[in-house]
Amino acid sequence: MSDLCCNRLPTAVSRRDMLRLAACGFGSVAFAAMANRASALSIFDDDTKQNTNPLAPKKPHFAARAKRVIFLCMAGAPSHVDTFDYKPELASMDGKTYRGNAKLLASPWKFKQSGKSGLWISDLFPNIQKQADQLCLLRGMKAEIPAHAQASIQMHTGSFQFVRPSMGAWALYGLGTANENLPGFIAINPRGDNGGAQLYGSGFLPASYQATPVRLGGGRNNGGGGGRGQTATSSDAIPHIDNPRIGTNAQREQLDLVQRLNRERLKHEKHDRELEGVIESYELAFRMQAEVPDLVDFADEDQKTLDMYGVGQAPTDDFARQCLLARRFAEKGVRFIEVSHGGWDTHRNLRTELESQCSEIDQPIAALLTDLKRRGMLDDTLVLWGGEFGRTPYAQNGDGRDHNAKGFTMWMAGGGVQGGLSYGSTDPTGAEAVEGVMDIHDWHATVMHLSGIDHERLTYRHAGRDFRLTDVKGKVNTDIVKA
Repeated sequence: MSDLCCNRLPTAVSRRDMLRLAACGFGSVAFAAMANRASALSIFDDDTKQNTNPLAPKKPHFAARAKRVIFLCMAGAPSHVDTFDYKPELASMDGKTYRGNAKLLASPWKFKQSGKSGLWISDLFPNIQKQADQLCLLRGMKAEIPAHAQASIQMHTGSFQFVRPSMGAWALYGLGTANENLPGFIAINPRGDNGGAQLYGSGFLPASYQATPVRLGGGRNNGGGGGRGQTATSSDAIPHIDNPRIGTNAQREQLDLVQRLNRERLKHEKHDRELEGVIESYELAFRMQAEVPDLVDFADEDQKTLDMYGVGQAPTDDFARQCLLARRFAEKGVRFIEVSHGGWDTHRNLRTELESQCSEIDQPIAALLTDLKRRGMLDDTLVLWGGEFGRTPYAQNGDGRDHNAKGFTMWMAGGGVQGGLSYGSTDPTGAEAVEGVMDIHDWHATVMHLSGIDHERLTYRHAGRDFRLTDVKGKVNTDIVKA
């Protein structure tokens, strides 16, 4: 046969060629690993030449109060003075001129003291009001910049100026996962705006630590009665983990062959860290095929639980499914889970839009807290709620509020924080944090502390220096931690 024949394969098939020719059906889950060219990960130990798992559980720096984190991210910046930051003085100043031509706007909603703790919570959240004793309201939060994209990136990564790993990626890097058949960091219905994939990415950390996106739509009868068995299939939720061409046994044989070729090739050349990451992702995707279908199918949930979350009901169905799935992932040992809800950018039509947003999340969030508590999981599950900044106390466009990074409210629940606590405050109008001030670095440091991580010790060497989530800042707020 002529040496010029174009149909011949080279005698020594490279790993890259083998993956290109043989591996199929694992899709985006697998090839996400190729995105990180600065990865310092090797799945082979230099001395033993044995496979190592970068997602294996790791010992925390000290006893963790929270085994897992669920971050309820409210994209677009909820108005704190209409939800969790009660400002009676603002009501008495309604319509008065504020800093030039701006007019102060009192909240259209009433607040009431809730629970034994007496926390002031808006009537926009009648169900969350019942969970007041579980909440730790951080009313002295501040951010650095009142622009959605930059503030969202900083809230997730600690920096809006440079590409950095997200908080979930840092948590997974520091602690690993407790379920080898699932990713340790999952983003349910991640948003593509205001930072996009950077909000869930691994930055300069190995790609194994980035989030796996799970797309979960509403039920077939969204808004109509009933909710059992209406969840997306596994292939819908995480595209391409199902292989339509070959069965499980053949896939396993295929991966074993790739791994054997890989180890043989390593005897003759340096590590190819990109492809090692791809192979590790193939292995995880293969294992996920067995576990994901049952997790995204709510058929084993009783109707009482579905009704409690608001599955199959309007207007809660979509967010209810996300919260319920977050609980199911948490039960299976997923380390960090983010659930997103957008539409909070209320520059106008505040009365209509804010009420609509709150009605979608109030029941599901209250159900999530109730469900975690009754299953004995709330004590070691840290639930976070909040957006990238707050809103102004003055009106915009007559019936709206502008961006405000100088003061706003976030809250935590479970996971070692004191429930029924209001910490920090803004000035009488809610314009600026004045007491118990916490910036995003402090918030990150506190979340890591509750997870058993010393934020100053969790570092990764990149570009000649040691990086950490909080950079050179951040102070743990021990005042909100249970004794």
